[in-house]
Amino acid sequence: MSRGLPGRVHRLRGGSAFVIVALLPAVVLHVVFVLSPYAQSFYLSLTDWNGLAGSASFVGLDNFAQLGSDGLFLDAVRNNLFLLLVMPVMTVAIGLILASTLKMGSKSRRGELFGSRLYRIVFFLPQVLSVSVIAVLWGSAYSPNSGLINGVLRGVGLDGLARSWLAEPRLALVAVMVVMVWSGAGFYLVLFTAALEGIPREIYEAALIDGANGWVTFWRITLPLLRENVQVAFVYLGMAALDGFALVQIMTVGPGGPDGATEVIGLSLYRAAFTYGKFGYASAMGVALFFGSLVFAVFALGGGRRTQTELA
Repeated sequence: MSRGLPGRVHRLRGGSAFVIVALLPAVVLHVVFVLSPYAQSFYLSLTDWNGLAGSASFVGLDNFAQLGSDGLFLDAVRNNLFLLLVMPVMTVAIGLILASTLKMGSKSRRGELFGSRLYRIVFFLPQVLSVSVIAVLWGSAYSPNSGLINGVLRGVGLDGLARSWLAEPRLALVAVMVVMVWSGAGFYLVLFTAALEGIPREIYEAALIDGANGWVTFWRITLPLLRENVQVAFVYLGMAALDGFALVQIMTVGPGGPDGATEVIGLSLYRAAFTYGKFGYASAMGVALFFGSLVFAVFALGGGRRTQTELA
């Protein structure tokens, strides 16, 4: 045994060296193109750099102090928090309900509704469209005069419900959020359907024998077994809710309008940097958004682990 040990140690060291060499290019690229920009942003957030000058003055935490008195930025934080609280819940709920209906809503041997694969393809279609295409399509649908939504409402005699969806402050952010939910629900439908296929059919058959109805089965079996998938979905959707830049930029009149009703942090950051040339201040917004996203992800993942421990 002692004679074979040096050979095994040598092979282990050789394998470790191979792994290090194989990972080195990826690590270098990650440091250069991911970690380095983060570090530069943290530094720029402490300066007054205007994006053009070769040097910048160090201002410490002045940029962060200014964020607390910037009314437009605070509006953006409020709007992002609204999206964070509502959009992930709606998207996950729709995805779960549709996935459960398509997968478990039939008594056939395969346990699927007829045409369920076609339904999944149809619901997934928004994922193959770029965000800009989605924004343009829905912006046209929301048009107060020639849009599809108001046209349908007037066609069925509900003229009183027709609105300028993106021009009314109390409706604009909700209208944008509807687009976010519509574009994301299909992906999570497919995700949850794939997870449901990993649950043994016998569990549902046993619940049916015990007299459990569909609602009880969903809450007592489906949801607990999909908890990890739902947790990951909330994290990704939370990141999307804290962004929202592209949809707001393209869909709204005078981006962030009307009256700041759809202002989001990404849009405030973009405007501060590329309209007003305040790259240091914009970097401070980016750093604040980074830590906000990090805190949300930690709480979302940590909360899911605590719940799983309690259930165990």
